[in-house]
Amino acid sequence: MDQVVKSYADEAKTFMGSVLVARDGQVLVSRGYGYANLEWNIPNTPATRFRLGSITKQFTSAAILLLEERGKLRIDDPVKKHLPDAPAAWDQVTIFHLLTHTSGIPSFTGFSDYQSSKMVSSPVEKTVTRFSDKPLEFQPGEKWNYSNSGYVLLGRLIEKISGQTYEDFIQESIFTPLGMKESGYDSNMQLIPQRASGYSPSPKGPVNAEFIHMSIPHAAGALYSTTEDLLRWTQALFGGKLLSPASLEKMTTPFKNDYAFGLEVRTSNGRRVINHGGGIEGFNTMLAYHPDTKLTIAVLANLNGPGVGEIANKLAVVAHGGTIVLSSERKEITLASDVLARYVGVYELTPASTMTITLAEGRLMTQLSRQPRFPLFAESEMAFFLKVVDAQVEFVADEKGVVTHAILHQGGRDQKAVRKSDKVN
Repeated sequence: MDQVVKSYADEAKTFMGSVLVARDGQVLVSRGYGYANLEWNIPNTPATRFRLGSITKQFTSAAILLLEERGKLRIDDPVKKHLPDAPAAWDQVTIFHLLTHTSGIPSFTGFSDYQSSKMVSSPVEKTVTRFSDKPLEFQPGEKWNYSNSGYVLLGRLIEKISGQTYEDFIQESIFTPLGMKESGYDSNMQLIPQRASGYSPSPKGPVNAEFIHMSIPHAAGALYSTTEDLLRWTQALFGGKLLSPASLEKMTTPFKNDYAFGLEVRTSNGRRVINHGGGIEGFNTMLAYHPDTKLTIAVLANLNGPGVGEIANKLAVVAHGGTIVLSSERKEITLASDVLARYVGVYELTPASTMTITLAEGRLMTQLSRQPRFPLFAESEMAFFLKVVDAQVEFVADEKGVVTHAILHQGGRDQKAVRKSDKVN
């Protein structure tokens, strides 16, 4: 497991942070990598506190369910029952829709003015007004679209219904009862012991991350914690120490797009996993729980990048007795251009997502919908790998040698992509 993390931390230099792996409460790995503060060369440790980003959402979901257990709300309540001044467009929006990202309320973090407005303090009531006048993207419950607006609105509901601030409610109802003494609501002004500084990558190495006022993410992403506290959290949540069995069942039952309440519930490497990642200025995070083996994996990084999900997936494979091939172990071979030309085309991953394969200067390039192009490196005549992320593309041909589809291997998933055309625009 240490080798897996070091391949990102030491070899690729794309990860700094802390990692914990535990099975049924028994810690297998708990280590820090890189620095909590590069300017003072202070190393990361298991006690380092990291911004969680969207891992926050599962705490918000649990808070809503606690309020339901206390008789303060029902998850099928319309939002307007508790916020009478809500716009007419939200008449059919329920708390359930907010929890499952199916409300249709557009995410304010995608607005054109977000980059400038994120730097200014904003009480949650004010943040809600930023998206309350926007039309819905779809009718509530019809589709799924990740919305930070929905979770900020849940935070507003928690405050209105409980009579406490979101910070106080989470502290008193979750952190304190569960003994999570190293967790809290992050602040730009408060002194927080052992808090990591956040960094972003640049061509010349890590730089200090952009500023975000921590009032902005609120219930969608403002909490901080440690890997060890997150183990306490998974043990309590899935051990029945916080919610009733009925509430936990609600929280972990996916509605659309494998999404439940602040948690993804899916199959990875043939096993059920309940997880959620997070991304915020200077930090990327992943918390995964495998219920069948009671395995917890927490990966908290203070350097932005996609590595946390890849690390968590690989650690899960190793913890379950599997083997993996590190990116540094893959060997590139050279193929002739006429061989590579066989694979050019458009491949459909889903009705809304394609993978386009092109040939440029003797190398295959791959591009997923709305993403940049990246080079593919041949490992064999039919198997290729990326270096920018831990992903592989395997091409499959029929008995006549005509390529019919590709398989994208990434994050423990094997996605079939049917070739729709051998022409690209």
